[in-house]
Amino acid sequence: MFEQPTDETPRTIKVLLVEDHALTRIGLRTALKRTTDISVVGEAANGEEAVSQAEQFKPDVILMDVGMPVMDGIQAARKIIERDPSIKIIMLTQHDNDRDILASLSAGASGYCLKDVAPDRLYTAIRSVNAGDAWLDASIASRVLKHYTQESTPAPSNEQSAPRPALAQALEPVLSPASDSAKEMSAFLGRPLPEPLSPRELEVLKLIVEGLSNQEIADKLIISLATAKTHVRNILNKLAVDDRTQAAVHAMRRGLV
Repeated sequence: MFEQPTDETPRTIKVLLVEDHALTRIGLRTALKRTTDISVVGEAANGEEAVSQAEQFKPDVILMDVGMPVMDGIQAARKIIERDPSIKIIMLTQHDNDRDILASLSAGASGYCLKDVAPDRLYTAIRSVNAGDAWLDASIASRVLKHYTQESTPAPSNEQSAPRPALAQALEPVLSPASDSAKEMSAFLGRPLPEPLSPRELEVLKLIVEGLSNQEIADKLIISLATAKTHVRNILNKLAVDDRTQAAVHAMRRGLV
């Protein structure tokens, strides 16, 4: 007799590959076949095909190249999310320029990875985004945080303010928790925290944002290094991120610090 799946049965994550280079698609498909919980349900060579196949296959996650013929990945992402906001999109590209990062996030992408990402990191990105969280390649997260922190530093009152960087101006509505655009972009940095941070964890998170190491956090708060590491690990778990840079970006977007 056929065994009906139960609530405990792991659900396979359906992935649509969108990439105009056939060899790259083959490599991605081969890498994803190594997992037991991710399956490729379709492939597209340009954004126009991606829009059509997204409607046909109803994928959970789309790995989307940025630069493609006919329709680029950013245009395709915007169209797909307008039609079905439940679909999560990870931009997987060689490009790490500010324009593409900004345009991808503004289009509603839930993740941004460079094509040299290690397979295990790509699997984690897919699983995280499918679960409703955001994923930024560490180098991308660093750049987002750098631009935002530069904008957050007030200029001395006796000096003329420097021109605001274009990326920081455009990212402000994404990162600022008080703006109307932040609500529209809430999917970018995931769902509300399932478990709130404790007062001590918020203290540690603030120090992470300031760039302090575990030892410096321990010295600052007069706690042991082991305790500081435990707090950092708990914070990463609660924010559903896997490094300190992403934790800092999440903290600033959520208005936690």
